[in-house]
Amino acid sequence: MAASNIVNVQWVRERLERGERLVLADVRFSPKEPRYGRDAYDKDHLPGAVFVDFKAGLTDPAREHGGRSPLPTVQRLAGLFGGIGIDRSTTVVVYEDGNGPAAARLWWVLTYLGHDDVRVLDGGYRAWTAAGLPVTGEKPEPERREFVPAVRPELLADVDEVRAALSRPGEAALVDARDNNQYLGLEAPFDPVAGRIPGAVHYFWKDGLNEDGSWKTAEQLRERFGALSASKEIIVYCGSGISATPNVLALREAGFRNVKLYAGSWSDWISYEDNPIATGEE
Repeated sequence: MAASNIVNVQWVRERLERGERLVLADVRFSPKEPRYGRDAYDKDHLPGAVFVDFKAGLTDPAREHGGRSPLPTVQRLAGLFGGIGIDRSTTVVVYEDGNGPAAARLWWVLTYLGHDDVRVLDGGYRAWTAAGLPVTGEKPEPERREFVPAVRPELLADVDEVRAALSRPGEAALVDARDNNQYLGLEAPFDPVAGRIPGAVHYFWKDGLNEDGSWKTAEQLRERFGALSASKEIIVYCGSGISATPNVLALREAGFRNVKLYAGSWSDWISYEDNPIATGEE
């Protein structure tokens, strides 16, 4: 069994106490408050943590196609990570306030660029402070490093691959990570068209978490995804490629390996007039 991508506060604390080199990446974010992440980081953060501006760093401005939160270019992402002291040999631990899409998106982006040692801090900032561990307002001065990407195209799906998946349901599965009302097409709070990609199965991303907000165990996640076949290609989408990433992370924890993110997601799908749309129960 591969090592978990999710670690707890004790795992991080022990490595910091031993003086191991970790880059802690603070990616706290609120879609309703553009300054929230920066202000929260400026107030205090885990010792030595660097700040990643979620919206400015991990998304590009929307265009006609590509969805509401397109991926930046590989070159821009490599420059961002190198500038905060990350290369592909660095152990990186990403965190936000709790367990949400921002940390999972950063985990996925780094993994997509070829990084093999990226972890998500279970419970994030809240779990760290609840354990009585220290935070600081001091900002580090990271040593710039060269992040040399080794892109893993097998982790990313575009609209053509999703269309192709519709024609081979026996070989590919589409997973919709949005809430049930969006999946059924009852509402579209962020997009002009409601509905889902035909044939998609519903796995709301928050169902990967326990009632206290912590991540479910690998065994629980395997049970959660028990209806999916590990032999199939699995393509995960949401509204704009952000809240799908916790499901990608959960699938990886459950042992699935052929998992792709449809980065453009629903907001990209509906930008093509000829793409089919489903609503209601299957």
